[in-house]
Amino acid sequence: MVTNLRTCDLTDPLGIEITRPTLSWQLTGATTQTGYHVQVEPGLWDSGEVSGPEQRVVYGGRPLTSRTAARWRVRIRDANGEWSAWNPAARFELGLLSPDDWTASWVTHPGWYDEGNPRAGEGRPLPLLEGEFALAKPVARARLHVAGLGVYVASVNGAPVTDAVLEPPYTDFTRRVVYATHDVTKLLRDGGNTIAVELGPGIAHVFPHQDRYMKFFGSKQAPMAIAQLEVGYADGSDDRFVTGADWRAAEGPTVRSHWYGGEDHDARRTAAEWRPVTVRPDPTDILRSRACPPIRVTERLSASAKLVATDGTPVFDVGTVVAGWAELSLDLPAGRYLRLVPGDQLDAYGRVVQSKPTTGAPIFNTYVTKDGPQTWHPRFRYDGFRYVEVQGLPEHVGAEAVTALVLRADNERIGSFETSDPLLNDIHTIIDRAVRGNMYSVLTDCPHREKLGWLEQAHLLFDVVAYNYDVAAYCRELLVTIAEAQTEDGLVPDIAPEYVVFDGAFRDDPNWGGAIVRMPWQIYRWYGDPSAMERHYDAMRRYVDYLTGKAEDGILGYGLGDWFGLDDSAPVPLVGTWGYWRAARTMAKVAGVLGRDDDAKRYRALTGTITAAFTRAFFKGERFGGGGQASEVLALDMGVVPDELAPGALDRLSEAVRDGAITVGEIALPALYQVLTRAGQHEALWGFATSTSHPSYGYQVRHGATALTEAWDGPTRGLSQNHYMLGAIDAWFYRGLGGIGQAPGSNGFRKLLIEPATPGDLESVRASTGTPYGRVAVSWTRGDGEFALDVEVPPGSSAEVRLPDLGLARHAVPDEAVPLEGRAYEVPAGRWTFTERGAEAGEGSPSGVTAQADQRPRPMNGAGR
Repeated sequence: MVTNLRTCDLTDPLGIEITRPTLSWQLTGATTQTGYHVQVEPGLWDSGEVSGPEQRVVYGGRPLTSRTAARWRVRIRDANGEWSAWNPAARFELGLLSPDDWTASWVTHPGWYDEGNPRAGEGRPLPLLEGEFALAKPVARARLHVAGLGVYVASVNGAPVTDAVLEPPYTDFTRRVVYATHDVTKLLRDGGNTIAVELGPGIAHVFPHQDRYMKFFGSKQAPMAIAQLEVGYADGSDDRFVTGADWRAAEGPTVRSHWYGGEDHDARRTAAEWRPVTVRPDPTDILRSRACPPIRVTERLSASAKLVATDGTPVFDVGTVVAGWAELSLDLPAGRYLRLVPGDQLDAYGRVVQSKPTTGAPIFNTYVTKDGPQTWHPRFRYDGFRYVEVQGLPEHVGAEAVTALVLRADNERIGSFETSDPLLNDIHTIIDRAVRGNMYSVLTDCPHREKLGWLEQAHLLFDVVAYNYDVAAYCRELLVTIAEAQTEDGLVPDIAPEYVVFDGAFRDDPNWGGAIVRMPWQIYRWYGDPSAMERHYDAMRRYVDYLTGKAEDGILGYGLGDWFGLDDSAPVPLVGTWGYWRAARTMAKVAGVLGRDDDAKRYRALTGTITAAFTRAFFKGERFGGGGQASEVLALDMGVVPDELAPGALDRLSEAVRDGAITVGEIALPALYQVLTRAGQHEALWGFATSTSHPSYGYQVRHGATALTEAWDGPTRGLSQNHYMLGAIDAWFYRGLGGIGQAPGSNGFRKLLIEPATPGDLESVRASTGTPYGRVAVSWTRGDGEFALDVEVPPGSSAEVRLPDLGLARHAVPDEAVPLEGRAYEVPAGRWTFTERGAEAGEGSPSGVTAQADQRPRPMNGAGR
């Protein structure tokens, strides 16, 4: 009856630092919960029997301290007043909550650290650090707390301590470094043991060089590591082994790594000239525990072909644009020098294309072979690519030599979408591939030339990401990073972390910085979790007040405008003021939910002031801002178009979209889908979705895009081939065609609104996603005068189902469905089928149709939680 127990939206997390964690669960079958009872052991909290449907509660027991290891379980009361059995226990474990808990010191190779010279290690091979210790008694429990800068790989007795890669995640490394806690009990052995840490500079230390591409250069921190192994023996005693002066260092086989330019590895090299480490004076108070899933290898794609360029250079094709590592598997003699050039496109001669506006150039990895069978990939950086040109490879080596290891933040995939139209399926696929290619420790804009966390996508496309992946914990952590980047005067820069300071609007635009306000609200709406609003309320308020200080008479006169629009008709102040309005309006809602009534009143008044100023400044004749699409979309979204003019504005917009003549950029694009969806203009959106002329998603697909590209031109234009900023249509796929949304007033999908659209000649849609209560799925088909809609509502939720009006004469609904106004019905949790037929289809049957209601539990598939 109870399943999927999670702590802080994670399964059995180790090393968390939240001392009042959120405990959540889901229900199975046709269960209706009327009460719950939570116990946290050993003796930490007993909630008692609590009436209510809540499936997400905050721990309310004894204060939790460093290293607390807890088990928790829950039982629930059903609609008949019967209590379930206790479920199998989940667990969580706290990490090191105080700097005083750390007795380890930061260490590094002496050649990589020179007081006052952060560039001391440039040009040197990457350091290896080792510490040895002995165990004389049986071990019952062992935890390794470890962090490194900029990228580290940790092992115990030669075995990796985790399958997480590219650790630690992006942060402002001068203020916060994320450490991870690992259970290494099974890696220890009696007698001598070794902990090893390999270090690379990562994005923390981007050094300047002449021969390869770099987006920027600068150092937040030079490479260093810290590790603390805490051992509990079977006899009840404990011990600790830490990084310190007794560790040693050597230079390893990776001779150079640059976050942007490439990595060089000589497999012939072995660690030699071990020297005592340098103990660094850096503090431990910057260490914070991991709070979301790490980056992992999530796919392995074997090269689908070995191509040969006209000059004989071998080029390996993995079939689709990805982000991650190109892995070599070879059997060669020692000493062969190989150069791997990654890229998304090929030139007319079959060679990999790299250029400044596409991937950056030059970018390459090098590998010098050792003797015999060998496997290698970069470990301290990553690339975006579909093709890998391997210079220096013997002719006999085949396609099996190259495999793409696809990396991303390992947020659980929860969404699926498929229709009867292959083009729409391909569009969904390329958008999803671009999301995966940029879902790293922050949401990046591309996996090659930038690798930076531009913030507009994080909130403008929040629903695109959240329909497909469980990002509850991930987005809370993104917000911590965004808040860290806020300046003393309240500015939130366009990128976070702010590793490089850009000029003007590239640093200060409300449609980028507004993520600090929008995302906490989106997390609350999507997951029913107010914690991000509570934690970042002051930062949110400071940002809106910062914008108010920059505005003149309610107008924010600066910004990047409707970025990547196909015309420049939308005035920059109009687009910036819309972002300001959105932030103020969201702030009023947040304040209201949190019970900050005075603030709510103040921000409602501010919203009204901005709205009036927007109308005065930009309403020209009968249109806003000159009448371009972006201007009209944003004015319609604000609700400022006069009632007598709104139908005309919608008609103009719908006609242009239906004809594929779209001109909006990435800021107005999500609003366009929302405005037209609210107006029921699905036929117009269908027209654009199925277009293959320029500009359109179909144009990209028809010209060979395998991931969404930076511009509508797709592969025919030399820009990034792995960019998800134009992916807003994917939310319409789920919400419009699949009909999966929330009823007004609902948060966390407690009450669903199922309202599928059936535009054009679309014959079927299947869509599903995960919610805090479980999987919701919608499937509909139509043809031959019949329509059938299947809806799966998870336990704990209910749904309002609104049937499309297809002009069919007879329909049937489940007996449990409660009629509402019009063609709407309310249903509880379960699986429900609604069917309709034309009049002639019912001859010979008393009702003309058969209604079905199936509330039997069924197993979750890979798209469920």
